[in-house]
Amino acid sequence: MPTLLQRFARLLPYIRNSRAGLVAALTGSAVTALTEPMIPALMNRLLDQGFTHGKLPLWMVPAAIIGLFALRSISGFIAQYGLAWTANRAVLVLRQAMFKRLLESAPTLFGQQTASGMTNTLVYEAQGGVSTLVNSLQTLVRDTLVLVALLAYLLYQNWQLTLFVGFLFPAVGLVMRTIGRRLHRLTIEGQKATDELAYVVEENMLAWRIVRLHGAEEPQSRRFMGRADLVRRLMLKAVVAGASMTPVTQMLASVALSAMIMVALWQSNSGGATVGGFVAFVMAMLQLIAPVKHLSDVMAPLTRGLAAVERGVDLIENSPLEASGGYDGGRARGEIAFEDVSLRYREDGLPAVDHLSLRVKAGETVALVGPSGAGKSTLVNLLPRFIEPGEGRITLDGVPLAEWNVQALRRQFALVSQDVVLFNDTVAANVSLGAEMTREQVRDALRAAHLLNFAEGLPQGLDTLIGHNGNQLSGGQRQRLAIARAIAKDAPVLILDEATSALDSESERAVQDALDHLMQGRTTLVIAHRLSTVEHADRVLALDTGRLVEQGTHAELLASGGLYARLHAMQFRG
Repeated sequence: MPTLLQRFARLLPYIRNSRAGLVAALTGSAVTALTEPMIPALMNRLLDQGFTHGKLPLWMVPAAIIGLFALRSISGFIAQYGLAWTANRAVLVLRQAMFKRLLESAPTLFGQQTASGMTNTLVYEAQGGVSTLVNSLQTLVRDTLVLVALLAYLLYQNWQLTLFVGFLFPAVGLVMRTIGRRLHRLTIEGQKATDELAYVVEENMLAWRIVRLHGAEEPQSRRFMGRADLVRRLMLKAVVAGASMTPVTQMLASVALSAMIMVALWQSNSGGATVGGFVAFVMAMLQLIAPVKHLSDVMAPLTRGLAAVERGVDLIENSPLEASGGYDGGRARGEIAFEDVSLRYREDGLPAVDHLSLRVKAGETVALVGPSGAGKSTLVNLLPRFIEPGEGRITLDGVPLAEWNVQALRRQFALVSQDVVLFNDTVAANVSLGAEMTREQVRDALRAAHLLNFAEGLPQGLDTLIGHNGNQLSGGQRQRLAIARAIAKDAPVLILDEATSALDSESERAVQDALDHLMQGRTTLVIAHRLSTVEHADRVLALDTGRLVEQGTHAELLASGGLYARLHAMQFRG
């Protein structure tokens, strides 16, 4: 297990630009710490020279007290503000780095991590973890400095008595180290359990229709309660571990304090100490108990905050970046070749694509048909490198996809899927996603998708927000908005995954006309379940269990009586 200093060292890159706040915080904390021994020193002077000999002017005492506490107030404010400024800036830098890594990470990350877990880390744990960590660090720095200042004063006052205090610290350090390790382990387990709980909630929010349709409320509730109870038990174990530190530390402190007072009384009876000196020493000792207690209490929140922030750092450091080549040939012609390509999603599973070889000419329209699980979607997901082949290679314009700059590669593709993804933004922003477009270019794309009249009739026109994934629109409107986005991108290769599946007959004819116009001069891959939509494709490819079993025109495949003919007969039997 890495040491505490090693774990803190991982956070340094995210606070380098916050040095001004740290300097202000440390300066304020140092000044506050230096004022602590001034209180017993003032009491010593007051008792020995004021009450006993009457040598102090009356104005000096209130002036000293007011000045002392004014200085403490100002330095305390500076320390607190400096740490708060540092914390908020660190959260901003950490979140920026995490979100940037999410956008640049290999697609495999999204198969390994749940959306709720990554959201929890980026949004909640980053803020809560840094805030908890900074508050703990403020306590750690301030009370450590106070401890050092008071010990220095105690040594100055009476070094023999101070030796009793010295025996306290090794024992306290051992207690903090032992309990700190247990707290760290419990915190990590608690974070994982919280992620699992959040994932159950996320699944039920997204699938609420299916849950209610199948009457699955009770088993889902039991599933939720199981995860929630695990979080509760882990949190209680962490509380027990953290809470046990304070009483153990206080018992050790009480033993040292009792022994010290006994020696102090013996010295006083022997004439070795004045009343003022004894009272000042006792006051300094009593002041010493508070920072010792705070330092013992700080381990639990410090461990929780550090573990929360480390999850974000782990995401940044351990998430692999997406591999990218250096080739950028501008706008591609659109010639695609699959050369003996194979892919398995699981090592022990059946191949999703099995030694498939295929060449698509530039400007050709190719339809992919086949039963469910034949590999149609896998094939088109290989093109923008959302997944990588296990064997073989794929080329675009004769250049292997691995050699393309990944951003340049994806500029060559436009996708319209039956699973439409829209953003909770304006109509115009969804059309021009990722590109700078004029309002007229947006209007042209909407007009081509037969959605312009509808969009201009919305309350704010093209600037109307469409809700989460376009939930303010109907299914057909959402799909036409996705088609408008593909039209606006004007990519040389189109991927249409049942692009008109959610449209009524009239809208389908209108949008099909727009797609037919758009497909001219472009390479188009059409995944079709309704075989009536592929009759005019240049070629139809029939896939089964990841293999290309037949290819040809619609008429040729019907005449051959193979897989395509059987699928066609099943659909049109009525």
